[in-house]
Amino acid sequence: MLSGPHRKLALFTLGFLVFVMGVGVAERAGLSRGWIGPIFLFSTVMIYAAIGIYARTTEPLDFYVAGRRVPAMYNGMATAADWMSAASFISLSGALYLQGFSGTPAQPGGLAYVLGWTGGFCLVGLLIAPRLHALRLYTVPDFFAVRFGGAWPRLLAALGAVACSFLYVVAQIYGVGLIASRLTGVQFEIGILLGLGGVLLCSFLGGMRAITWTQVAQYVVLLLAFLIPVSWLAYKQLGTPLAPLAYGAQLPKIAALEQRLIDSPAEQQVRAAFLRRAAEYAVRLDDPAVAIRRERELLENRLRELKGPQADFSQVIAARRALAALPRDEASAREQWRPRMYENLERARPLGGLPRHGQAFMGDPDGSEIERAEFNASRLNFMALMFCLMVGTASLPHLLTRFYTTPTVAQARRSVAWSLFFISLLYLSTPALAALVKYEVMQHLVGSRFDALPSWIAQWARVDSSLISVADINGDGVLQFGEIRLGADMIMLATPELGGLPYVVSGLVAAGGLAAALSTADGLLLTISNALVHDLSRQRELTPRMAENRVILSKFALLAAATVAAAVAALKPAEILSLVTASFSLAAATFFPALVMGIFWPGATRRGVVAGMLAGVGVTVGYMLLGSASVRAWWGLAPGGLWLGVHPVSAAFFGVPAGFAVMAGVSLLDGYYQKKSLKA
Repeated sequence: MLSGPHRKLALFTLGFLVFVMGVGVAERAGLSRGWIGPIFLFSTVMIYAAIGIYARTTEPLDFYVAGRRVPAMYNGMATAADWMSAASFISLSGALYLQGFSGTPAQPGGLAYVLGWTGGFCLVGLLIAPRLHALRLYTVPDFFAVRFGGAWPRLLAALGAVACSFLYVVAQIYGVGLIASRLTGVQFEIGILLGLGGVLLCSFLGGMRAITWTQVAQYVVLLLAFLIPVSWLAYKQLGTPLAPLAYGAQLPKIAALEQRLIDSPAEQQVRAAFLRRAAEYAVRLDDPAVAIRRERELLENRLRELKGPQADFSQVIAARRALAALPRDEASAREQWRPRMYENLERARPLGGLPRHGQAFMGDPDGSEIERAEFNASRLNFMALMFCLMVGTASLPHLLTRFYTTPTVAQARRSVAWSLFFISLLYLSTPALAALVKYEVMQHLVGSRFDALPSWIAQWARVDSSLISVADINGDGVLQFGEIRLGADMIMLATPELGGLPYVVSGLVAAGGLAAALSTADGLLLTISNALVHDLSRQRELTPRMAENRVILSKFALLAAATVAAAVAALKPAEILSLVTASFSLAAATFFPALVMGIFWPGATRRGVVAGMLAGVGVTVGYMLLGSASVRAWWGLAPGGLWLGVHPVSAAFFGVPAGFAVMAGVSLLDGYYQKKSLKA
């Protein structure tokens, strides 16, 4: 007989499967697609809200660490849901699709994310989680106060927790808006508000207690939402639902399709067209002032020609938009045109700039000088990103706080093992999904006529044009691989429609992506509010009444943080994966050296940890800005500025060693002067 929590989990899983099958039956009976998305959105959000309301609390121990009563298996499941953010669920398969396994000199391969994020849990289990749990604290900044004393270590840790968590939560809310807008058909900004209501209902009332049990339910939803379409697609292509075991059969076929596309005359026409566009931008950049003047004259003449009685209104609107978008000065012209030139140069390469899916690394270690340089750069960036993701995983405050919720240190260790198990269920299928989708695109979508393209392409383009765009570059009326531009956030969400699956599966996938984004956003917002109220407060010893008031303040801080994050996400600052990766680098540089040295080296001092944290963050943020294309364009600098060719998302590759070195140096100096003063 199942125990209480196991029985509830089994009933919830069975009930959700019955719900999905019921919607599927209703679709076959004639239920409109316009209703399926809202049904999934509101039903799942209401389930999470009901759990949040049921688990509401004002007790500090429950609010901050779920009363330290969460069993290891369920903490592992909640941690996996917390971990399966919008980046893992939505974007990781997209990274593998666009970058292949090992990537290019410009983009580290998607496999670096799988290895880095999974390997990071080994560091969490071996180095961090059990020792933090043994201190029986509430937050990660609490460790800095206990270990080093004084105000500055805790203050810097709290500010670091806010910064990296805010960057991370913006990515999650962006994912919420993306999915909610696609499910309901409302504007992106309205979708953000709909999803945000679900986040707040889960986390506002019950803190960590409500979040934990909500995340258990969300893990079930996101796991089913991922495994059902990838298994269905594997069965369609390979005759078996066991995608992780069978997808290798598609890799030789993908390699053959890639070679066929490289040799295709139509694809070569597309590449030549992009090369001509890049050359046009290069000419403009030689003298931006003359180019702006010439473009303005051409557009103004075009508008005058279109103002006749038979004018096409859509063409008039397009010409006016082009005129309004024209750069106003030389600096803005360079800022707009240089990235476009490089983008067209990239798309002029074979396969639209994508690497061969199964290659080890770009280039050749035994080839020409250029090929050797490409090989070394792609390999270095792969390793640098994997390092940053591993140490970032072991440093994220919202993740480490999860291991405060178990009853004992042994349970904390076991919950790390459970986390790895639950994460591996999804991560083993992610490379399979990327390969199956690439085969589907190359084999079935490429070669379609533009007037017969599936409707989902236009529907997703209306949500956000950066997700997908197609254009008849060579004018033959047939879609070529080089004419498709897909964003990393698109691959997973479009998989059911791309594979011709029933629309109910699209609704399920979107609900899974929503669960992934909501589960992570809950934990991140709680971390931010705790840092602002609990960790930045000077008063440590509290009466029960004061502790209850602090919980109430944390709830309103959570609401404020969610509102600000939603406003930033509405600006669509970057792709989900880019934002998340940057937050890992920031967390790694801020926390990893201080946590490791604080735990394992008694000689680490307060001034040492403060100097090390400042040095690590300074190097990391400075390098991100130095290597940012937009920042360099704003300052009028040429693209580049990279150290050893490492990309800015892996800035912690330099920041973490800098933090260790400065922390050790200052601590040793402190120890030296302390001994000297004692002798005197």
